[in-house]
Amino acid sequence: MTLHRRRFLALLGAALAPLPLSAQGLDLRPLARPVPDPRSIVARAALPGRVAYALSDGREALALGQAAAPLAPASTMKAITAAYALDRLGPTHRFRTRIIRDGDMLILAGGGDPVLATDDLARLADDLAGLGLPAPARFGIWGGALPAIPEIAPEQADHLPYNPSVSGMMLNFNRVHLGWTRVGVEHQMSVEARGTSLSPRAYTVTAMPGDHPDLFRYRQDLEREYWTVSRAAMGRTGSRWLPVRLPELYAADVFQTLCRARGLVLPSPEVLDRLPEGPVLAHHDSPPLQMLLRDMLRYSTNLTAEAIGLYASGAADLVGSGEAMRVWLGDAGQGVRLADHSGLSGDSRISPWAMTRILSGPGRDLDLAGLMRDQPLSDAPDAPRIAAKTGTLNFVSNLAGYVTAPSGAQGVFAIFCTDPARRQAAIGQELPAGVSTWTARAKAVQADLLGSFAARLA
Repeated sequence: MTLHRRRFLALLGAALAPLPLSAQGLDLRPLARPVPDPRSIVARAALPGRVAYALSDGREALALGQAAAPLAPASTMKAITAAYALDRLGPTHRFRTRIIRDGDMLILAGGGDPVLATDDLARLADDLAGLGLPAPARFGIWGGALPAIPEIAPEQADHLPYNPSVSGMMLNFNRVHLGWTRVGVEHQMSVEARGTSLSPRAYTVTAMPGDHPDLFRYRQDLEREYWTVSRAAMGRTGSRWLPVRLPELYAADVFQTLCRARGLVLPSPEVLDRLPEGPVLAHHDSPPLQMLLRDMLRYSTNLTAEAIGLYASGAADLVGSGEAMRVWLGDAGQGVRLADHSGLSGDSRISPWAMTRILSGPGRDLDLAGLMRDQPLSDAPDAPRIAAKTGTLNFVSNLAGYVTAPSGAQGVFAIFCTDPARRQAAIGQELPAGVSTWTARAKAVQADLLGSFAARLA
């Protein structure tokens, strides 16, 4: 075959070869996957109870499912409280605990600091002892910066540490640390005001084993709190936190012990109804409010939420304070019932759509997303980017916050899962049967819904 013939055949073959797909004007990008329908996700999950949700871009609804249903917000309420406190008090506000001298009386005056700890009182005792003053004839304790509330939610069990008393004088989140060790046939028990470096004994709280069928029994008088613990439930060793119901006496007792260790002996404390005037000898300031709120949203501390909300409103009780916060919401608070600031009360009601309106309005204005926990459900590489607050009670699992699509578009969402019948039956129980499995399934539904939400924003 001649050279010219071979070249002709090669050119002919090239001419007859099919064009590359890209040259034919075809789009070679992979086909877009269909956006999962939230309704199908909920139906497929078959979670017992109800699942209500709302997704908004801040202007209009993008996905709704039972979004107008008024449901218990649980700890997603703390997101509203954070916005309220930031607006009313400002991000740099600090709560001050003072040592005041009034004549022959030394006064430990609480200022509503929700995170005051044993180690903070120790530093106050150092400052006071360093002044070299003689021991006072009287020792007063004042907690009137906030109303005295025996427990956040009376329907909850007495022994639950996340349901303590509220006062202007709070120490260690108004909790004591109970520990026990069995020696022979008897249990040795300790009750401590546990701090980071110091854990003095709490003399105003006592504990002993009992032979009753209940896990705990509790009583108090004017000066002390008494716990008995079921001997059969204790085992060889163990520990747990217990709530404090006499917070002023608890803090005064611990401060006495710390001062005595520094050579300053204080007399028995008097709980004061009125704060006397007098010079401030020493003081301790809390971290700034913005830091307190970030920790509150991360660790979901009920006492911090209630204390900060009460301080911001100036109301006399939790119901009145919750209502003041609702009024502050303006139009976004229409149809909402807020009975406290932590969400522990079962009387609060808010719909998913109302929650998205609040997070889109005051929440965005005050940059709540910057305080919320990142990726509370999953930090997997393919998980949607979210900043949100969880809310968990027995047979209640909620999530509310901000979701960001790969494109950078941001949406506001709320997902409320609840099984009302089992929730009602489990009020006051610490770990009712079936709750762990139900909660895990609810979180799986939330994760799937968030994937759908992120896709809708793209």
